Amino acid sequence: MQFTSEQRLDGDITERRFTLGEIPGILWTPPSASPTPLILLGHPGGLGLDRMYPRLAARARYAAANGFAAATIELPGNGDRPVLDVVAQARADLRQALAAGEPVSDDIIDRLVLPLVEQAVPEWQATLDALLALPEIGGPVGFAGGVIAIGIRLATIDPRIVAADLFAGSYVPRATLEEARQITIPLHVLLQWDDEGNDRQTALDLFDAFGSKEKTLCANMGGHTGVPQSAADSAAAFFARHLK
Repeated sequence: MQFTSEQRLDGDITERRFTLGEIPGILWTPPSASPTPLILLGHPGGLGLDRMYPRLAARARYAAANGFAAATIELPGNGDRPVLDVVAQARADLRQALAAGEPVSDDIIDRLVLPLVEQAVPEWQATLDALLALPEIGGPVGFAGGVIAIGIRLATIDPRIVAADLFAGSYVPRATLEEARQITIPLHVLLQWDDEGNDRQTALDLFDAFGSKEKTLCANMGGHTGVPQSAADSAAAFFARHLK
């Protein structure tokens, strides 16, 4: 891991950009005493860190205000990273199906999501290795956001993830539904009830499939970007219970 820039944000939060091999990322740390628990900030595919930065920085500021460090990385095929041809074609097929008013097939969903999961999860784990080697980061570790299939795979295979706040706003392969049954860590799941890009019933089926004994569904009226402040407060209280 190489840090490439550093700046101070309001609240005396330190923001450092880094690269891990060819993977760009950002680490935010609060002014509180080290070592600090860590939240990995997931984000949707197809947009890239530059376009997502305002929303990610706002989430990181909120995490820091609650005593957590936060980090994110560029997803495969996003930003300046090499295009994933199979995902790009699936995204084009998805747009065509939606424009025609046709149902989105399992094949399109698999090609859109699964290659991203297969590459992104090992990258998240390598990033976590590097972050936990820093003296200011001590764990425990939580995951927050999407792509939800990435969060599910991480929560399934990496014991360092002890709690997850998952955003139900992306397509879910059938294989991911099966993986969800293996999850046992505490979960907080955010669902926007009127999300135009989300299949509500699939989100509810996914929540039902989770094997965790402690799981909470936070459902609010509104579209994909209409998440109320109360949902962030609920997630913060969730992480305060499980990361401190």
